[in-house]
Amino acid sequence: MAIHFELDERDRNLVRALQRDSRISNADLAEIAGMSVSACWRRVKALEDAGVIRRYAAVVDPERIGLGFQALTHVEMVRHDPEEVSSFIRAVEARSEVQECWATTGQADYTMRVVVADIAAYNRFLEEFLFRQPAVRAAQTNVVLRDVKRAANVLL
Repeated sequence: MAIHFELDERDRNLVRALQRDSRISNADLAEIAGMSVSACWRRVKALEDAGVIRRYAAVVDPERIGLGFQALTHVEMVRHDPEEVSSFIRAVEARSEVQECWATTGQADYTMRVVVADIAAYNRFLEEFLFRQPAVRAAQTNVVLRDVKRAANVLL
């Protein structure tokens, strides 16, 4: 179980600013948070060490790099024994097309967001990868028509 880290208002300001622009200078970040530069650096380091800030990343527009097809794929498993599930998870983690994957309740055991070039590429993903996983019984697809909202930040 994760240890809860209590955020004060300065921490929230730091995290919000880093979520907007993770390349912000420490001096600018310190000004936003109303702290000295050294205190700001120590606080960000503490947030990183505590796992509150897990990583920094560039947000890429998939369409600009030729990946214009997105689907939510709902996967139903045949078996749930730990070895089969671990094998499935490792296989999914290794696939760049799978941008996100969640273990879920309901009919689907897993739901994943898959991003590829087009419907043909998605069909190849299903036939050559997903349906070859021994633990997979079935998959249902919801095609994403357009992004309405995609947040890279946590509610603070």
